[in-house]
Amino acid sequence: MSARFHFAVEVGDLDVAEKFYTEVIGCETGDREPGNWVDINFWDNELTLHASDTAKADMPVLHPTDMKDVAVPHFGVHMPWDEFHALLERAKDHIIEGPYHRYVGRPREQKTVFLKDTHCNIMEMKTMLNPETLWTAQD
Repeated sequence: MSARFHFAVEVGDLDVAEKFYTEVIGCETGDREPGNWVDINFWDNELTLHASDTAKADMPVLHPTDMKDVAVPHFGVHMPWDEFHALLERAKDHIIEGPYHRYVGRPREQKTVFLKDTHCNIMEMKTMLNPETLWTAQD
């Protein structure tokens, strides 16, 4: 088995969050402790959603990038081109920035979009035209 990441986030209402991650994002559920947490298969990585009563700010701090200012912290995944475009359709009501088409004609040409879940956790979902170039320096 190759290395996988595990990431845990507060999501407020667990039932609402589980519905978002399964129906909108397109993930499957795994293990759970009813009323407390549920594991989400986030592209073969373990994302654990924790129920909470803690309120979050509507938007995290923004940091400058080549696209524009983006929310930090955020997490996400690189996905196949066709899966990314299907996600855009399902998640259109949750997009906070993008989609952006970056580095057109360059080795790491990609599309990226920022989504906000039901508890203001921010995701940057990406797809690359040529995923094998992920660690190639831009020219």
